[in-house]
Amino acid sequence: MRTTGDQFLVKKLNKSIVLETIRKESPLSRVQVSEMTGLNKGTVSSLVNELVQDHLVYEIGLGKSSGGRKPIMLHFDKTAGFAIGIDLGVTYMLTVLTDLEGHIVAEQQTPIDQQDPEFVFQQLVKQVRMLIDRAPSSPYGIIGIGIGVPGIVNADGTILLAPNLHWEQFPLHEKLEKEFGLPVTLDNEANAGALGEKQYGAGRTSDNLLYLSVGTGIGSGIIIGGQLYRGVSGFSGEVGHTSIESNGKRCSCGNRGCLELYASEGALTEQGHGIGADSFDELLAMAEAGKPEALHLFHQTGEYLGIGIANMIHIFNPQLVIIGNQMVRAETWVRNSILRVVKQRSLPFHRDSMEVRFAALRTHSTVLGASYYAIYAFLTKDHVTL
Repeated sequence: MRTTGDQFLVKKLNKSIVLETIRKESPLSRVQVSEMTGLNKGTVSSLVNELVQDHLVYEIGLGKSSGGRKPIMLHFDKTAGFAIGIDLGVTYMLTVLTDLEGHIVAEQQTPIDQQDPEFVFQQLVKQVRMLIDRAPSSPYGIIGIGIGVPGIVNADGTILLAPNLHWEQFPLHEKLEKEFGLPVTLDNEANAGALGEKQYGAGRTSDNLLYLSVGTGIGSGIIIGGQLYRGVSGFSGEVGHTSIESNGKRCSCGNRGCLELYASEGALTEQGHGIGADSFDELLAMAEAGKPEALHLFHQTGEYLGIGIANMIHIFNPQLVIIGNQMVRAETWVRNSILRVVKQRSLPFHRDSMEVRFAALRTHSTVLGASYYAIYAFLTKDHVTL
């Protein structure tokens, strides 16, 4: 008898449910999978056998028995393949190799000392090849590449505009896929950061959160109802280019008075030149040493960030705001001023059920979110998206 499309779809859906249950809850027995999914034991047994053959699930021995034969326990095979995650910053490139649960196996960071897109692309290719060479042997090998970039990205993976890199219309997705012959997922770095914190960090129990990426510029990733919100054209979250000064400084985006001109790592570094600090690292060292001029700059930056966060709280009414990227390194000196200004400037109805935290993944939110893009694409490739 010919298998109908409906029967095939139901099987794919059930197989996805079984895989996701084992991935999240393992070790489990077949009976436990049946109980947790509501699928009958025969269906579960058949689908588990397929997943074992697919090298995505393996048996790890006998579990405890409540009477009768001891059950064979199942485990998700996190080393069936490996993903590459990339955080392409304005001044650095962070790349990681992870297993299918997002654990870092290898990590590399290199500075970016010029911003010509072709030059940066060749450096990116070099870093990816080094990680591929470091990957352990596995059934699926490198399953994909995820990358977060500091700019506006369209659905085809073209960087339409990255103001702080001075890039326009650069087809990074196309070039990477052609270079490596692997699936590539490209997104704005703040979206990737939000996903990283949602999957592995501070946002795991929050379905409504804002991730504020504070580096050379400022972007935000918005998760509503557990899903990444992109807006009608996919370009949501450019909070760094909201105006907080009507006749303020001129921004690289063409606007004036943008938030990131006052509250970013880039803004801090620029102001640091006036007190003898040539880099963000030197500013951090001065603050650590208790230098009043450095402490003042961090305090002022925290106030501006607090204003930006209060504005976002009023618009989105989130459960959680997560501050990530390089500004997490200055948490000690900006936290109090951020929280004070948020309290002063946000309505109590919005604030009472909301929390502000710094990223649990610290400076790795984006790179691990980028890796998860590749992992998710691989795990759902032949299954049904849940």
